[in-house]
Amino acid sequence: FFSILSPSFHSPAPQPSSSTVLHSSLLCCTHVVPPFFLCATFVMSFDAAAVAEQYRTQGYAVVRGVFNDGEVEAMRKRFDAWYEKNMEHHGTFVKGNQRVWVEDDPSVGRFVRGMQWPSYDDPVLDKIRTDPRMLALVEPLIGNNVKQIINQMHYKRPGAHVTWRYHQDERSRKPDSAFRNLATSYVQCGIALDEHTAESGAMNIMPGSHRRGNLHLEDLAKTLPTDGKQTGDALLTAAGLDPKDMVVVELRPGDVAMWTPLTIHGGGLNTTVDNWRRFYIQGYVKAEDCDRGHVVFKDGVAQPLGDPVLIQLEDFQETFKAGGCYTADPKLAHMRD
Repeated sequence: FFSILSPSFHSPAPQPSSSTVLHSSLLCCTHVVPPFFLCATFVMSFDAAAVAEQYRTQGYAVVRGVFNDGEVEAMRKRFDAWYEKNMEHHGTFVKGNQRVWVEDDPSVGRFVRGMQWPSYDDPVLDKIRTDPRMLALVEPLIGNNVKQIINQMHYKRPGAHVTWRYHQDERSRKPDSAFRNLATSYVQCGIALDEHTAESGAMNIMPGSHRRGNLHLEDLAKTLPTDGKQTGDALLTAAGLDPKDMVVVELRPGDVAMWTPLTIHGGGLNTTVDNWRRFYIQGYVKAEDCDRGHVVFKDGVAQPLGDPVLIQLEDFQETFKAGGCYTADPKLAHMRD
């Protein structure tokens, strides 16, 4: 198992209590959180074999309590600070690999739906993506030489008409030649910063759908009626799936959900009064199977982010040098993960 200590912390790592049984298949991360979170030690334990088995057979898995309350609160504060800053934009803004999605909603007015790659300018959020616990989650699935292609903040504001139509993340892994072996080399990890429930628009997942491969749901959606009656259930039915098999992935703050790029998923409206649904997503990939993205772990050692590199946006260098620009291009203006 893993024992992970911050270099700035010199006290001995606490041992698991006598009530904690650690088998050979159980990973235990004893991790000291960085100074900007808390001066405390946090222990994460989970059955790595069971998580990997569920991930491979069901297309998703959930690990409870990966981040503690202090760490979650620190991330929330950064999410809120970015939200306030990004509300200055009047539309979707692109700068390098950073994208800020700003939309107008009939109920709540202008709001920020999300942002890609805040970690370029945010040490707190940057530290999370290289946290040893994230490596502990993905290493059993894709090894310890890992690139990162997604670093994204999601917001679901209470009352806003924000949904995610059922989709597979494969749609954003283009070109195919640069993103290889999707079924076995990619892991999406979403960190819940709030209660994720059906009422707050939690992610819904179709277990086992990844085994069907790429179902081309976007092309299929174009064949359905466009009279306003198209629903997620209709899309699933057209794909030969039973909508009743969808499950709500309920999460508590600090939990991490993991899913494959071929797993069908989406989310509904946040119908709560005051429960924001914030979600911090990291997309990891086996380095040898991806020509794009930032190296995040090399032989298990965290790597600094550095300057922007080619990930999704072909013109990232031009928009970065220009200081950013607004776009109405539907391929950029609509939020993707």
